Amino acid sequence: MNPLIDTVQTPFNTPAFSQIKNEHFEPAIKELISRAKSEIAEINTSSDAPTFANTVEALEKSGKALDRASSIFFNLNSAETNDEMQAIAKIISPLLTEFSNDILLDEVLFQKVKTVFEETDRNLLNGEQTTLLDKTYKGFVRNGALLNEAQKTQLRAIDVKLANLSLEFGEHVLAETNKYKLVITDQQDLDGLPEFAIEQAAQDAIDKGEDGKWVITLDYPSYVPFMTYASNRKLRKELSIAFGSKSSKGDELDNQEIIKEIVNLKNQRAQLLGYATHAHFVLEERMAESPEKVMDFLNEIEKFGLNAAKEDIKEVEAFAKKLDAIDQLNRWDFGYYSEKLKKEKFSIDDEMLKPYFKLENVIDGVFLTAQKLYGLQFKRNQAIEVYHPDVTAYEVTNEQGEHTAIFYADFFPRAGKRAGAWMTQFAGQSKDEQGNHRPLVSIVCNFTKPGKSKPSLLTFNEVTTLFHEFGHALHGMLSNVQYESLSGPSVYWDFVELPSQIFENWCYEKECLDLFAKHYETGETIPELLIQKIKESANFLEGYQTMRQLGFGKLDMAWHGQDNSKITDVSAFERNVLGKTEVLPFIEGTNMSCSFSHIFQGGYSAGYYSYKWAEVLDADAFEYFKEHGIFNKEIADKFKKYVLSAGGSEHPMVLYKKFRGQAPDVKALLRRAGLIDAQSV
Repeated sequence: MNPLIDTVQTPFNTPAFSQIKNEHFEPAIKELISRAKSEIAEINTSSDAPTFANTVEALEKSGKALDRASSIFFNLNSAETNDEMQAIAKIISPLLTEFSNDILLDEVLFQKVKTVFEETDRNLLNGEQTTLLDKTYKGFVRNGALLNEAQKTQLRAIDVKLANLSLEFGEHVLAETNKYKLVITDQQDLDGLPEFAIEQAAQDAIDKGEDGKWVITLDYPSYVPFMTYASNRKLRKELSIAFGSKSSKGDELDNQEIIKEIVNLKNQRAQLLGYATHAHFVLEERMAESPEKVMDFLNEIEKFGLNAAKEDIKEVEAFAKKLDAIDQLNRWDFGYYSEKLKKEKFSIDDEMLKPYFKLENVIDGVFLTAQKLYGLQFKRNQAIEVYHPDVTAYEVTNEQGEHTAIFYADFFPRAGKRAGAWMTQFAGQSKDEQGNHRPLVSIVCNFTKPGKSKPSLLTFNEVTTLFHEFGHALHGMLSNVQYESLSGPSVYWDFVELPSQIFENWCYEKECLDLFAKHYETGETIPELLIQKIKESANFLEGYQTMRQLGFGKLDMAWHGQDNSKITDVSAFERNVLGKTEVLPFIEGTNMSCSFSHIFQGGYSAGYYSYKWAEVLDADAFEYFKEHGIFNKEIADKFKKYVLSAGGSEHPMVLYKKFRGQAPDVKALLRRAGLIDAQSV
């Protein structure tokens, strides 16, 4: 019995996590690849003339069991991994890459798809079918279907190598993160830290075998509070360098050679397919369309951001000098003094706000916001199995009480979980003759665990992170299309952040905060004065934050938008790029690229700009909400219909214009960020 292959009766066809063991993955993937190949063979050997139904639709429906099993594996490998799983990943990743290439380089199958693409009367197809046809044909061409046999063999080898290198990159970063510990024996070295951070450090010490001491790690819930509040400058420096030098020390966990190999292979692959660079290849299927447009976009924002960033640094520098006679403001000082400046300037800081953001209340808040906007209800369902005791499963229903989705929430850091926050799916949404198959959606975060004396209290930044990931989750949960490959977040990469980033906006509005921001001890609703201070401080250091994001976007484009085959020094290359946008001194021995998992492990290569691009979309879209009321049902229904439910069924600009009635306006972002006058049109 293998629960990844054999039918297991579970509520809503959810994964039977308790029955899935590591030894099930490899045989299941191999068996399901074999079955998927048989499904492809049926398409290939059919004597009927190729049609949309018997070729494109049949291909779309093939391999669903394999998709499900591999989704379960890779989601667990991100959220609940171990050495054995990482070893399995190295076995099955090449198998899946090879299988994908077997399909995309299958000459018989491609000729059938090509026939349908060229000969089908598109008047007989609806919009979604037309999108699927175009996407399927392009998928083959962009993956080498027009190459000769020698070139196809070369492409296969590149893809297998890239799959392995990406895994290795991520494993190195995780291992570096887990390996480091700053052991503190003198309680004075904890000066400035809030009580929750001290409790967390004591617990981390126990977990790391340092009982009776305190341990600071490179996990965000440990690292960020120390860098923000700890008065010991020497230890902040040590921690900052450790964080910034992950996987760049020339040891067995170093990623520098891996980076060079990844970017060169991606470029070779792009050129093999007829594109100038990997960025040209990627951006053909993005709203931005080309590297030139991306750089024009980033440079346009830089015009307004760079001077503002320099002013931000001057202000924090002057404050640090006045407070502690700091002559040279360094990176390990910036978070510490900017937090103190924020408190002085706005009479607000994270510790003042956190009592109002108990995790359970914030969860209720995102649920209530989704209910007011889209009519969704969330009910915990303990009959649904989870993959770790920290995970909670909810059944989601719509206004009519109909089952809409299953939602998994996983909020706390642990050794087998990668850093950061993300949304994923164990199964996407689709429709067929059996009905509307609803999705299994998950969000994974790394918030501070409840302590001995206090529950999990979130910083305001963590509140916006939770809303952000939940916005992604709504994109999955509310999907209502025919084909899974076009469902939910299966959209152009620079459109995928719109649902998440727009949802953050509600966190700043009194009408929303009043729903859930209540003091965890007294039950008092967050005072209006604090809400006003949140809004006033929203653009604090916005110039600096803008340039930081632009720097990451430009670094990504530099790695992927040109021929880098002659690069010998990864750090020198990075310095040359980031030096033009950075406004704080460089820290010797650090290297951001070596832990830039978004672009070297995740799917953001030649796409990191999309965070800023989506900020334009979300600022413009939220202006529309604010004009009519943030819970206006008519606007919410339009956003649901044309963005959240439509998935990738049409080009994103078409969908956006249907929702907004116009193209997005870059000035909406600049207005919101305070980089231009609020009245600027």
